[in-house]
Amino acid sequence: MLDYVTVGTNNLKNAGEFYDAVLGVLGAKRSLEGERITKWSGKSGASIAVITPFDKSLATAGNGTMLSLNAGNPETVRAVHAKAIEMGGKDDGTPGPRGTGNFYGGYFHDLDGNKLVAFCMQEIK
Repeated sequence: MLDYVTVGTNNLKNAGEFYDAVLGVLGAKRSLEGERITKWSGKSGASIAVITPFDKSLATAGNGTMLSLNAGNPETVRAVHAKAIEMGGKDDGTPGPRGTGNFYGGYFHDLDGNKLVAFCMQEIK
């Protein structure tokens, strides 16, 4: 059902470099570039875009808003999280198991404060 999401940015160039690196770990590539927007698409067809706000106000991160990136396995979760931190993102939860189920995730914020999680579902042994 979900096709794309957008997050606001105050610096399209820096956000583009951040997401090129982070989403590149997952195989996503730029699929649209414009004066106010850059979008990346993955193999599933779903997309993530960064955009400067239409009303020209400052972009702010939504409190309680989070994007989830399906990384497929714990190794890729760790690679995405590490790349995000390397690119200047802020750690918000080292990769590892969460809760009592089989969820494995690593949490981080992008350069504009937007929260993301790279995750996978592990087999319970």
